[in-house]
Amino acid sequence: MNRTEAMDTVKESIARIVPDADFTDLGPDDSFREVLELDSLDFLGFVETLVERTGVDIDEDDYPALTTLSDSADFLVAHTA
Repeated sequence: MNRTEAMDTVKESIARIVPDADFTDLGPDDSFREVLELDSLDFLGFVETLVERTGVDIDEDDYPALTTLSDSADFLVAHTA
């Protein structure tokens, strides 16, 4: 998976959890949980969606690497090589 595909996967996964997510105010290095007001259950749904879509195992220890669009995309690229 390249970075563009990873970024698209992250955005699509967020959109499945928050269908009205507005990415226009969300920069690649902004905390999407904060900007999009995701609570902990929303975030867990996001992680589950990423796992389903990519097959990447994501442990709770990996959650800090999934705070921004850029970090999440980098994580996927690193784990789908």
